[in-house]
Amino acid sequence: MSDKLYLYPVWIRVWHVINALCFLVLLVSGISMQYSNPEYPLLPFDIAVSSHNISGIIIFIAYLFFLAAFVVTSNKRHYKIVFKGLSQRLFKQISYYTFGVFKGESSPYPTTEMAKFNPLQQVTYVGVLFVLYPILIATGLALMFPELIIDNFFGVGGTLLTALLHASAGFLASMFLIIHLYFATMGATVSANFKSILNGYHESH
Repeated sequence: MSDKLYLYPVWIRVWHVINALCFLVLLVSGISMQYSNPEYPLLPFDIAVSSHNISGIIIFIAYLFFLAAFVVTSNKRHYKIVFKGLSQRLFKQISYYTFGVFKGESSPYPTTEMAKFNPLQQVTYVGVLFVLYPILIATGLALMFPELIIDNFFGVGGTLLTALLHASAGFLASMFLIIHLYFATMGATVSANFKSILNGYHESH
């Protein structure tokens, strides 16, 4: 028997889907531009560049929408980190993901209407949305308009540093995506968390 909570309103689901689709395009086009053999690219270079830029702009606009909704809706309460006892809560959640989930144990921090994220999710999502995303967007926009980048930073070219920071942030975001998809399978059923993006309901055990 499972319980369902309506935790994902339409705006969150639309934003999530837009992000997922655009990030996949960014990932494929970014890899194509950086690592493909020029003779056998994943995508033709001009298509890779244009699709990367367009997807980046869409994600930027979607992110501004997210920030506006974050301010005016109650969704922001799920991102408020309580630092007292945080290390213990993180250790407990990591232990559950590492061992407990494979033993059939119950989550130490089950999803509720007032607490949508467990402590590890909370810290991770705050880091991704409010640190990693701004770095990706700022460096991406700078690379689109390289005339805005300083020429030299402590003896190193500003464009090179910006490109390295953008690629590093993109790699971290890619790792987050893979881990995020893996943990998404740990719902009431393998597909339950994916269905929640379609219907808005979180299904618990």
